[in-house]
Amino acid sequence: MLGAGWRALRRCSSLPRAVRLRVREALGLRDPVGEVKVQGWVRSVRSQKEVLFLHINDGSSLESLQVVADPSLENRDLTFGSAVEVQGKLVKSPHRKQNMELKAETIRVVGPCDTWSFPLKMKERHPLEYVRQFPHLRCRNNTLGSLLRIRSEATAAIHSFFQDNGYMHIHTPIITSNDCEGAGELFQIEKSNEVKESAEKTHFFNVPAFLTVSGQLHLEVMAGAFTHVFTFGPTFRAENSQSRRHLAEFYMVEAELSFTESLQDIMQVIEDLFKTTTSTVLSKCPRDVELFHKYIAPAQKDRLEQVLKNKFVTISYNEAVEILKQASQTFTFKPEWGCDLQKEHEKYLVQHCGEVPVFVVNYPYDLKPFYMRDNEDGPQHTVAAVDLLVPGIGELCGGSLREERLPFLESRLQRLGLTDAYQWYLDLRKFGSVPHGGFGMGFERYLQYLLGVDNIKDVIPFPRFSHSCLL
Repeated sequence: MLGAGWRALRRCSSLPRAVRLRVREALGLRDPVGEVKVQGWVRSVRSQKEVLFLHINDGSSLESLQVVADPSLENRDLTFGSAVEVQGKLVKSPHRKQNMELKAETIRVVGPCDTWSFPLKMKERHPLEYVRQFPHLRCRNNTLGSLLRIRSEATAAIHSFFQDNGYMHIHTPIITSNDCEGAGELFQIEKSNEVKESAEKTHFFNVPAFLTVSGQLHLEVMAGAFTHVFTFGPTFRAENSQSRRHLAEFYMVEAELSFTESLQDIMQVIEDLFKTTTSTVLSKCPRDVELFHKYIAPAQKDRLEQVLKNKFVTISYNEAVEILKQASQTFTFKPEWGCDLQKEHEKYLVQHCGEVPVFVVNYPYDLKPFYMRDNEDGPQHTVAAVDLLVPGIGELCGGSLREERLPFLESRLQRLGLTDAYQWYLDLRKFGSVPHGGFGMGFERYLQYLLGVDNIKDVIPFPRFSHSCLL
């Protein structure tokens, strides 16, 4: 589908003024067009005796638009990386790889580029490790450009999925006094000009405030009025790790469903969300995804096709532990009932089940947060929780039925000494409480799996702590 530039072109076809087109729009046209303007950055320059060739890109597509010009239009500032505005006629290209090319009448260098000091070089395939050193410039690299287009399309697909299924989008707070995960790995917020305090320091919000680790508890509030709600925003974890698997700031997709008593309902939404989003991205960004599947993860395309065709596997936590105990593989962490599954366990379970996504359900009661619904089973006490494990990544989604029964929730909060802090949460169970549940999915982990990227820092727009500094 062509964009605003082409619609404007149709409206203004009788006027001599050049109409601006994005590169993607220009490449998508089938018939020649007179007097158009294209703006972007030079990806290559090739000067011959009788003709000057440029390739320019404006970020709207992986493919660049070829510009053919008279050599007299060349100047010293027309170099790789320079910003240009080209005006001329869009004509049929004689080359198979590209339907249209721009026959330039004028070329204006808007912003020159010093090619000697510019860290990205023309026609050079820079590895991800190299471009990670330049967080302010790496978006001009083909690989990162493709990633950001995919991120944008995946974000739109996730919003569309929820809206098409009747969910209301909620903006949950970034600053909160709640610790949803109960892990204590929080970034606490204080004023930057805080004087070295006395013992009786007063907080800015009168209570300790933190960057959110999850919007779930706020979504539960909204689910008491709107039945189906979701949020998609930044979350923060103060884990002191610079590994390939951890981020201090990342995006979470979270949803809550009221009037549901079945964990299977939650699992079905997770599976539908995953498959719908993935199918949409593959259909709308084929060339961008192909770049990753060709040069970074050659086997990922076939894996994704199999995943989209098949139903996800479901096993219980009990079954998972037994599978791990019977494995011939020696694990660093010995699998035992009552212990959390480590990444090595998760990867083995996925492999054991045929390298397809696996739902693990009904985890031990003491492993999970206070809000998960008690299964009232024994002697191995469990809660109605679910984790989705995917090949190469491990846990992608986590969810549960929420404990809607007031006596059960009061008892657990009292044992944990949290009754006062969560009195508002208990109120939700006093006034029209219904069975409900929800889940969260790490967006960057999803992109890691989709594209087969090993380092999670390569699927975010700005890598943190590059050269020990933040942008």
